[in-house]
Amino acid sequence: MNRIRIFGLTAAAVLLASCDGGTEEAAEEQPVEEETQEMEEAEEAEEETEVTVEEENGEEETVEESEAELLITEEDVFDDGSIQALVNKQHHLDADYVPHDLVTVEVPTVLQNPEINQLRAEASSALTEMFDAALEDGLTLYARSGYRSYNTQVSLYNNYKEAHGEAAADRFSARPGASEHQTGLAMDVTSESVNYELNEAFGETEEGVWVKENAHDYGFIIRYPEGMEDITGYSYEPWHLRYLGAGLATDIHESGLTYEEYIEESGMDIEEDGEE
Repeated sequence: MNRIRIFGLTAAAVLLASCDGGTEEAAEEQPVEEETQEMEEAEEAEEETEVTVEEENGEEETVEESEAELLITEEDVFDDGSIQALVNKQHHLDADYVPHDLVTVEVPTVLQNPEINQLRAEASSALTEMFDAALEDGLTLYARSGYRSYNTQVSLYNNYKEAHGEAAADRFSARPGASEHQTGLAMDVTSESVNYELNEAFGETEEGVWVKENAHDYGFIIRYPEGMEDITGYSYEPWHLRYLGAGLATDIHESGLTYEEYIEESGMDIEEDGEE
């Protein structure tokens, strides 16, 4: 628009000059001065516009980065009913906590106990997708133990304690209230190659390797990795999968951290609230 106006003024000056040669010099100088001033104003306006756009883009990028980093919050970590709830030897669930959305899993199972063949709805759907994906790759997975009530964990822990002693039991069995199985978000998986049992050998099977490499895509992590007993409190369990959602599980998988370490790396303090 400014250029059109400048050209118009210049053309007018030329016409005036043709009618009155005495005003030629004045007619030429005035448009040049106006053109220079208007060009400077246009350049300044353009620079201001560019700065504004850059500032707006910077704000948008900052917001997007913040949203991308917000995969876990302190509120979720310490909320028993949250998908991201932290449950371990220091953080216990209430004895009366029961997930509100338990459903029977729709995958091959090993045991006929209706209680342990349940997961929370979201975790159950993800488990089905993962089992189907494994099957497409020629591998059949089996669900052995999912949800366990507080009372079931009481009996299980006491049985382990009587059979192996308290110290040994604490290495591979959670005390009541400290079991992730009570969340309805943990499932022990196995395969025919290990006789449908739960043992470390599962981690070396084709099925176990597949689970380790792919579980995070469906929202699960191997909760108790090898060599991390001092951090997780439990010995290596390649069969124990914990559902956290695909985004968070993938981030944890790629970080190489345990869930406890990941939470601390996110800037949260893990204070003890349970009992050994």
